[in-house]
Amino acid sequence: LTTTAIDVDEELLNRCLVLTINESREQTAAIQARQRSARTLGGLLAKASADAVLTAHRAAQALLRPLAVVNPFAEQLTFASDRVRLRRDHAKYLALIDSIALLHQYQRPVRSVMHNGVALEYVEVTASDIATANRLAHEVLGRSLDELPPPTRRVLAQTADYVQARAVAQGIERSAVRFTRRELREHVSLNHSQLAVHLDRLLALEYVIAHHGRNGQRFVYELVVDGDESANKRLPGLFDRSTTANLPATKANLPASEADLPARFRAASGELPATFRRGKTPRNASAEAILPALAAATEENALLGEKKRAPRRNGTSYLDNHELPL
Repeated sequence: LTTTAIDVDEELLNRCLVLTINESREQTAAIQARQRSARTLGGLLAKASADAVLTAHRAAQALLRPLAVVNPFAEQLTFASDRVRLRRDHAKYLALIDSIALLHQYQRPVRSVMHNGVALEYVEVTASDIATANRLAHEVLGRSLDELPPPTRRVLAQTADYVQARAVAQGIERSAVRFTRRELREHVSLNHSQLAVHLDRLLALEYVIAHHGRNGQRFVYELVVDGDESANKRLPGLFDRSTTANLPATKANLPASEADLPARFRAASGELPATFRRGKTPRNASAEAILPALAAATEENALLGEKKRAPRRNGTSYLDNHELPL
């Protein structure tokens, strides 16, 4: 899908990988040079060569077998979890790792395992596959954390460069620099309507604030964010393969023989420290065996708290029967 809209439905965005074009002046000049070159004899020969390269790539893709992918590091992978939309981004991240491993199926052994009399073939993910996926995830999935669309983020970076240049030229602090819409429009090379959309978003999110001009006739603006706003957003919390040896033993990597967990929650490897083991509780204790002890503890707590004031409810303090006035 392609669109020129700056506001795209969030439910659509979290189902897609968001890519943006390079709108810089240098990229425009390079495109124009390529368009001129395509009209020459060299351009005609280059087009014929490009068609041959595309044919070779399509043939290579046809050679890929539909193999399963097994990730031996899957239980150790980490991912940000502070937003609901990251549930889908996490699935994209895992699929990205699988895709990289699948593309290298001819560079590594194809393994097989017998299951119910059927041989299942698969390739395994390597540490280099995860490193490559992490690099790509920072470039693409990292935008999931950014509250600004990529075009607005680009305008913010250009604004920061403009303010820094003005501050150096005038020998003042960045916070003392004021600029008008016209000055910014000339710097970022956007028309009035395009700049208005991005600047209004920056004002709403308080990256830029407006000040009244002389006699209240016009506004001037101040950039109120510091730091390198041109840096790409990174995706924090990704697994670093180099730290695997120092991972602490947790219930996520406990062996099934030591962990007091149902089978579907048991992990395949790891050590359980003695401080985490239960000594007397049966491993398969039933609910009926636990209820009497729970009831006894509840009754004891009720007797201990008989003289205490009951908690507030809706702003009113209730007293127990021993404290009610006669």
